[in-house]
Parts: sequence; C-alpha cells; structure tokens
Amino acid sequence: MRIVIKVGTSTLAHSTGNINIRHVEELCKVMSDLKNAGHEIILVSSGAIGMGVGKLSLKEKPQDMPTKQAAAAVGQCELMYTYDKLFSEYNHTVAQILLTGLDLEDNERYHNIQNTMNRLLELNVLPIINENDTVSTHEIAVGDNDTLGAIVAVSMKADLLVLLSDIDGLYTADPHKSENAELISVVEKITPEIESLGGGKGSSLGTGGMVTKLNAAKLCMSKGTDMVIANGSNPSVLYDIVDGEKIGTKFIANKI
Repeated sequence: MRIVIKVGTSTLAHSTGNINIRHVEELCKVMSDLKNAGHEIILVSSGAIGMGVGKLSLKEKPQDMPTKQAAAAVGQCELMYTYDKLFSEYNHTVAQILLTGLDLEDNERYHNIQNTMNRLLELNVLPIINENDTVSTHEIAVGDNDTLGAIVAVSMKADLLVLLSDIDGLYTADPHKSENAELISVVEKITPEIESLGGGKGSSLGTGGMVTKLNAAKLCMSKGTDMVIANGSNPSVLYDIVDGEKIGTKFIANKI
C-alpha cells in the first residue's frame, strides 16, 4: 500500500509546544516498521510553528505573521533534526519537502513535486512534507495540513490517507459537550448532515479542526483514496488501520 500519514501538532508536541518525545519516537518506530513490511509511506507533518513556540519559550502561539514565520523557521529545524535522527535509528532515510499554495496551483511545479516524490519512493526514501510556513502568507498558504495531506494523497495516487489528531474520529455530536455523542465508524458519502458535524477549530497550537478533515475527506473520496481519522495518542494504532480494522472513522472512496 501507498499510505500518506498526516500528524497534527497535538500528536507531536505537548501543550507547551515542546516536543512530545514518547509520541514522536513511537510514531517513527511504527512508520519504519510499516516500511519494513513493504508499504510506501509519505509523512505530512505539522508542528513547525508549535515547536518553534516551545524552542523560543513563547507563552502562546503568535498571532502576527512575522513571529509565526520566525517560529516556523526555528521549529522546522527542530522537527527535521528529530525525524532524521529517529528514522536513521531504523536505517531509513528521510527527505524534506516544503510546499506553498503556489507550488500546488502551478502545473509545472506540481508535476515537478510529483516526479520528485515518486523518485524518492523508488529510492526507498520517506518524504516528509510540510507547508512552507516561513514564506507562506494568507495569499499563498494551503491553509492547513489536513488539506495538504489530501492533496498529496490524491496527487500521489495513495491507497489511504490517515489523519492522526487529538480526536478519535467523527462523532454524531461534540463529545466534549454531549454524553450521547457516538463515534461514526464508516462514512460512504459526505452529506449535508455529515458536514454539519464539522464543529469548530482544533487545538490552540494547531490550525485544523473537523471542518478541514471533512474537506480533506471529500477530496480523497472523489479521487479514489480512502481516508481514516484516528487518535494519534497511540501511534501503534497505525498497524490496526493498515490491517483494515475498525479504528476511528473511515471514509470510503468512490472507486473508479
């Protein structure tokens, strides 16, 4: 299988912005094992700004663009150093790809990205993709890594996109507010009722929420890629997802 795995800031970092060492180590171990089993893995990783916040000892995520970009520049170094170190322990090589909205909208750049990633996979390299927050502004930003993950999954004709976040999946109501909220295990069509369950924004250090995940699901489902939303607090859940077990919420693609 060709699998795109998107990890949110909440999976990679503590609420302080500092790296969650246990989670990241386990995540890299599981992804390395999946590669060893013959799967092609592409990682879409959030966390640059969040880690920059921790590294710079800022009290909260910055609101102004220059400080956001400065935090991203600092945090991206920390993020890639960590990934390179951990994946190297399992004899896997990683590559960094930073993208903006313009890269994905321009046909020539888009095809160059596809060619690069395909060649990296042929060379048994694990591509690690993030939005280029250091230069992205509102006009050229993809906006969130759920959307970026879906675009990457579709462009690379992945079999599956897994969104790891701080939630178990899509619920019939907000589980933080309703005791009767039930997890929806399978979605075969994005109806207005499903869209209405989107709710609001995600964690304070992240940029996404259920709305962005549902938008990602719509894109994937329309292009033949299945998608799963699952809780990233236990990265070994990836084994169960790849084995086809009922974990989180699975969005079934329209197979052509």
